[in-house]
Amino acid sequence: MPTVETTGAPLIAILAGEDSGDQLGADLIAALRIRYPQARFVGIGGKRMQAQGFDPWYDIRELSLFGFAEVVSHLPRLLRLRKELVARLRAAKPAVVVGIDAPDFNLGVEQRLRKAGLRTVHYVSPSVWAWREKRAGKIGRSADRVLCLFPMEPAIYAKHGVDARFTGHPLADRFPLVSDRAAAREALHLPHDAPVLAVLPGSRGSELARLGEPFLDAARRVAAALPGLRVVIPAANPHVLESLRVLLARAPQDATMPQLLDGHAHEAMQAADVILLASGTATLEAMLAKRPMVVGYRVSPTSYRIAKLLRMLKTDVYALPNILARACGLGERVVLAPELMQDDCTAAKLADAVLALFNDSERRGAIVAAFEQLHRALRANLDGNAADTAAAAIADLIGRERA
Repeated sequence: MPTVETTGAPLIAILAGEDSGDQLGADLIAALRIRYPQARFVGIGGKRMQAQGFDPWYDIRELSLFGFAEVVSHLPRLLRLRKELVARLRAAKPAVVVGIDAPDFNLGVEQRLRKAGLRTVHYVSPSVWAWREKRAGKIGRSADRVLCLFPMEPAIYAKHGVDARFTGHPLADRFPLVSDRAAAREALHLPHDAPVLAVLPGSRGSELARLGEPFLDAARRVAAALPGLRVVIPAANPHVLESLRVLLARAPQDATMPQLLDGHAHEAMQAADVILLASGTATLEAMLAKRPMVVGYRVSPTSYRIAKLLRMLKTDVYALPNILARACGLGERVVLAPELMQDDCTAAKLADAVLALFNDSERRGAIVAAFEQLHRALRANLDGNAADTAAAAIADLIGRERA
C-alpha cells in the first residue's frame, strides 16, 4: 500500500480524450487520492472520472472524435478549446498536468504548458516501437515524464533522453493469471466438453466490412472439419451486433450457425479453445485470457501500399503478443500468434491456421505457458496494480524541485 501524503492539497489536471482514457483516469484518481486525500482534480473527463470526484472543465465528448473527416470538420472548435484550456491551466497552475492518450490533442497542450513552466506527464505512450521511433524525442519535448503500458517502451525513450517509466498495463490487472474456462462456458451456456472457437472480427464498421465475411467463412470451414464445434461471436457494440446479424442472415443456414453475443467478449475468449480475431487490443486481451489465437487483418489497399512504400512499420510482426514475446526475450523470430495480413487474410488460410491449433494440443500448451509469462511481464508491480504504479510516478514528479 502506498504512503499517504499528509501535506498540501494539490490541484491535479487530467485530460482524457476517449472512453478508455476515462477508465484510466478514474483508476488514477482513486490511486492518487490515497496519497493526496485533499487533492482537487480538474480538466477533461467522463462519467467514470466524475464518479471519483473529478471536476470536468470540459466533457470527454468534446474530444471523442473518430475518423479524419470528423476531426477536420470540428477543427476550428478543437483549436478554440485547446487555446482556452491552455490559458485556463496556465492561470490555475496545477501541480501536474496528466494527458491520457489522445496524443494528437494532448501532446500539443502538454508542450505549451511545459514551456510555461508546468509539470507535464503523458500517460499511455503512442506505439513508438512500431511507427516512427523518432517521435519519442518529440513526445519528450511535451512531457516531463512518459508513463508506458509496455515494458519495451522506456528503453526506446531512453535513447532520445526522455524520462519514461513502465507502469504496467491495466488490462493485466483485470485478467486472472489462470483463466476459468469452466465458469466462462457455464456463463455462456456452452457445453464443457465441446470444442469452442471464438470469433472477433473487430469493433469498427471499417474492420467488419473487410473482415466479417472471410472470418465467418473461415468459421464455417472449421466447423465442417471439426465435429461438434461451437462458434461464439461477441459483438463489441450495438452497431457491430446489427452488422453481424446482417452478415449471418446472408450466410448458409445450417446446424453450424454461430452463437451471437451482445458483448461478453472476455467471457467468450475465456470459454474458447482457440480464438480467431482482428489485430488490435483484442489480441492483448486474448493473450491475457491465455487462449491460442489466429490473427487476421486488412487495411485499405492504398493505405497498405503507402505504409510499405514509406517503410513506416518498424516491425515484421503486428499482433501485440508477438511483439511482446520478442521484447521480453522469448526469441527474435518467435510468433506465438499466427498472423495473416492483407492478401493472406483469406477464409481458406484463416481456417487452416485455426485447425492447425485445434489439432496440436502440445503447441496450444506451449503457447499458454508463454502467455502466462507475458502476463506477468505486463505487471510492473505484482503486489499492486498499474494505477498505483502510475500514481507513484506522478507523485514523485510532484515532489521534485523544478530544475
